[in-house]
Order: sequence, then structure tokens, then C-alpha cells
Amino acid sequence: MCGIVGFVADVEEPQIALKAMMDSIAHRGPDEEGSYFNGPAALGFRRLSIIDLSNGHQPMANETGDIVVTFNGEIYNYRQLRAELVARGHSFANDSDTECLVHAYEEYGYDMLSHLRGMFAFVIWDSARQRLFGARDFFGIKPFYYALTDAGLVYASEAKAILTFPGYEKVFNEEALDHYLSFQYSVLPETMFKGIFRLQPGHFMVYEGGELRIERYFDPMPEPKGGRSFEETVALIKETMHESVQTHMIADVEVASLLSSGIDSSYITALYPDDKTYTVGFETPDNKYNEISYATETAALLGKRNRHRVISPTDYWSSIPLIMYYMDEPLADPSAVALFFLDKMVAEDVKVVLSGEGADEFFGGYNIYHEPLSLAKYQKVPRFIRKALAGIARAIPGHHRGQGFLVRGSKELSERFIGNANIFSVKERNRILRKPAVSKAPQDLTRPFYERVRHLDDVAQMQYIDDNFWLPGDILLKADKMSMAHSLESRVPFLDMEVFALSRTLPVEHRLRGTTTKVALRTAAYEVLPEQVANKKKLGFPVPMRVWLKQDEYCEKVRTVFESEDAKRFFVTGELLRLIEEHRAGKEDNSRKIWTVYVFLVWYSVFFGDALKPEDIPEPVKLSDRKKSA
Repeated sequence: MCGIVGFVADVEEPQIALKAMMDSIAHRGPDEEGSYFNGPAALGFRRLSIIDLSNGHQPMANETGDIVVTFNGEIYNYRQLRAELVARGHSFANDSDTECLVHAYEEYGYDMLSHLRGMFAFVIWDSARQRLFGARDFFGIKPFYYALTDAGLVYASEAKAILTFPGYEKVFNEEALDHYLSFQYSVLPETMFKGIFRLQPGHFMVYEGGELRIERYFDPMPEPKGGRSFEETVALIKETMHESVQTHMIADVEVASLLSSGIDSSYITALYPDDKTYTVGFETPDNKYNEISYATETAALLGKRNRHRVISPTDYWSSIPLIMYYMDEPLADPSAVALFFLDKMVAEDVKVVLSGEGADEFFGGYNIYHEPLSLAKYQKVPRFIRKALAGIARAIPGHHRGQGFLVRGSKELSERFIGNANIFSVKERNRILRKPAVSKAPQDLTRPFYERVRHLDDVAQMQYIDDNFWLPGDILLKADKMSMAHSLESRVPFLDMEVFALSRTLPVEHRLRGTTTKVALRTAAYEVLPEQVANKKKLGFPVPMRVWLKQDEYCEKVRTVFESEDAKRFFVTGELLRLIEEHRAGKEDNSRKIWTVYVFLVWYSVFFGDALKPEDIPEPVKLSDRKKSA
């Protein structure tokens, strides 16, 4: 796991420009740094040593030095790929997975991507052709940012590195704010920084002759199939998940596992051959937001050790500016802050950790996926009648049972579901924004994706939307940025091509049954997990935000930010304060809306103000200085 930066551009003092970019992401790779210059190309690298500790230095070249790579990630099938390439006549100088990319490019060209199993963002400079080839992995586990400037192309593992590039001028992207308010994360290909884009998951780019070309090479399309019994599906899940966890253990350093109270991390922990597990929680009077007791019990039942920590409200709130710095863009998922502290604790002991991201998207784990089943009978009622009933439901003051059912049941799936988060409607965001929204409705972004999967069942359509929006935009953003903030590699065995090849074929009855989510995965987990763990309802990293936002201390903290000059630049102050007062009075649970706006304003003050000083950013810890594992 590492960080990559670079450019193909006409820049004065390119060594200085590249070094500044590399230094800005030192936390991604504190163990080593390396650089390469050839004509207009400059490739920079920060290394976190995981595989072939002695020889995996980057940038890395082929025998003749005309093909050079920098690479962030892990190629889990590199030994098989290496053997295949050796058989085809390629010579290797070391035992790193990085060198496989060089020779795979020589052998297969752009089609090398179909030969890879892993998580990656890499660039290859082909000096003979003066061509830069870059790619991002299938699901977006690793980040990749780029910008086209007057000087040329610049790219990096984190947007903050591009901010240091002398050819880039930092400008805020107001259109991205509009959509952020609905999705709770920055969803457009263009980031919150005008002109800085994300290379999308499953895409590659080619920059040659001053022209940039981007193509999609992988689409996570579900293909539900019949003809396989439930028992056969369960057996295949057992076999595939066991193999994936073992594959994700490949490393020349120690590997640990995250452990919450849910099935995803518990299943991985059960299959994980070592014994270090880590958990965090929060203390509240009802103990509703503390998973530590569940995790310690599960660890004991599985014969594992568990290290845990209670996160105080003071620590949580005071950390937000630093977390937004590492995140690059605002993310209003409260669990991201919890993950920051969890990864910090893990990084004190080890460099690699297994995590459970992807199980819900692949196997049907979110409770919202039940909705098409619960609405099925009602949606047979003529739509004009459903629309009329929804209008009546909206007009009734207060909250009454069944109102939400009538409103959501009046809408088609593509109207009501934009992904796992839907914070502000267009009408709501226009009410709080000082300037009317300049961007399209969220449904305009998701509509092309729905068009691709109209032939599938509604649950599969929802999963496809989440695979393309929620998973890379929220889940994997926080997984990468929060782990790399502490120079920790996070590996995700559920987000494996072999696992996806199986999960994409599951019929809806193997994903959902009655009120049970992930039914086939849960059944597979029975073999290695206690039944009470396998059947436990999903909590999803619970954070007591709605509780805190009723307390004076945190309401006043938010109020101060909502009344700031930055807030007045973007929002109608009175509308923001109304959200707080309604929440405190118990009239509405506005906690997610309040948090979404608050996080954006903190982020804005970090990158466009002075909320964070250089001395507030910790120095990354090298491998040689880390605490020895207990």
C-alpha cells in the first residue's frame, strides 16, 4: 500500500513540484520515497512496505528501463501471473507484485487489467511511446485523482497532492455541493475542487500527445441466475470466502482483523487464521451505541484476542477538522470518524488489517433492500390512486404510521432510491442554499445506471446503484482515507473478483427472505460463527449523533459554525438554525441533515480557510519505529 503522484507537463523545476506532491501524502507511505523523470513525465512514490520489503522499491522499471510503473495497492494473484509471464519469456528481478504490472503491460497492453486480481491504482509510463497509462481497480477500493491544466496532466492518490501542483489553481466547485447535500458524499466525477476529477472505478486512462482518453473496462453488472439450490449457493459461498480471506493474508508483515458486532467482520474474523482483532464503541446511558461487549464476546468464542477503545464525545468532535483533511472531500457518514480512531488503534500494532466492506452491496445486506418486497402488492394499485394517497399523506401534519409507506409507494424505484443515503431533496436543498441549486436532480445522475439494469429485479437494481455510487463514494472512500491517515493498509476480502463472480449470480431469494438480509451469506456463516452472531441485526458502526445534537455543548458548537461567514456564503442561516431547533425540540430527527451541513462547513474551513495548521497534522510513523506487536 502506497501513494502515487506525478504529471506529464511542462513545469519549471519539476523536481521541486514532484517533491511537494510526494510530501503531501507522506502518510500513505512513510517507509520510503522514490521518483523518476523522463522528458515531460515525472512519477513520484511513497511506500508502505508490505510485500518483498527489501526489493519492492518504486518507481520500478523493466529490464531496458523504457517501461516504468508506480503502483498503489496489492495484486493478490501476482505469483500465478508471474509464473504465466515467465513462461512467456519475461525475466523478473524481484519477488514484488509491482514488477508483474510492468511485464503484464508489455505482454497484454491495456488488456492486462483482465488478468489482475486485487485492489489498485497505478500509472505506467511508456517512454518509447511517450504515453501514460493509468487504471483504477474494479470497485474503487483505491483512489485515483487527476486534473488537466494548461501545463499538462497531473494525477495523485489524493486530491491534496494536486493542490500543490504549480499549474493548478484551487477553486471551489459549487455544483458538487448541491449533490453532496443529497448523497452525503461528493458524487460527481469532478470533485469539490474545480478541475480535479476522480478516475472512476473500473476505468483506465491514456494520456498521449497531449490528449486524454478514458474508457470503462469493467462493469459490476448483476446476473441473477436460477437452477442452483440454496444449499449449493451456501456451499459455494463457504468455499469462495475461505479462499478469498486466505488470499488476502498474503504479506510479509503481520495482518489483523477489524471486528464489530455484525456478521460481515465477524465472518472474516472467523476465517482469518491469526488472532488480533480490534473494536471501538461509544458510551451512552442505554449502551445502544457500544459494540464492544458483542465484539469481545465474539472474539472469545472464536479464540481470538480483542483490543478495544471507547471514543469520547470530546475526542470525536475535536478530530473532525483533521479527518476532513485526510478525507480530501466532505463525507457526512458519522462512522468515518469512528473508523479513524479504530484504524489509529490498529496501526499502533500492525500495518495490515482485514475489513468487511462490500458484503452488504454484494449479498443484499441493507434493510432498505426489503422495500421492493414490502411495496410489491401496493404498487399493483393504479399509480394515479397511489399519487393521490401520497398527496393526502403529505398534507397530514405530524408523523403517523403508514405515511412514509404511502409516499414511497407512490414512486417508481428510480424516483425514490438514489443509494443508501438520501439526505436533502432538491426542494429541501434549495430552501437552505443561498443560491438556488445549479445542478441536476440526483435522479438525473442515477437514471443512466437504472437504464442498464431495467431487466433485473428491483433489489438487484438497488444493489447496482449502490455498487456505482454508495460503495465507492462513501464506504470505500472512508475505508481508504481513514486507514491511510495512519499508514495502515485496509484489505477487503468481500470486494474480490472471485467473490463478486459468485454474488452477482444470486437470485433474490438467496439474498433476501422474509425480514432476513444476506440470507445465503448468513447461512454460510453458521458453520464458523455462533448462531447469535450470524443472525444479529445489522447496526452499521452506530454513532450517537442524534443524542449529541440534543445536548447544549454540541448544539452550540454546530450553531457557531452555522452562523459563521462561511455558512452565510452558501446557506440561509435561518433555515440551518431551524433544523437545530426542530431537532432539539424533538419535532424532527434532523441529525443527518445537520451533520451533513456541519461536515461540509468544517471541510471548507480546512481547505479554503485556516481551520487546520500544519503543526496539527501528525508526522507519519515509519515501519522501523512502530510499536512491536503484542
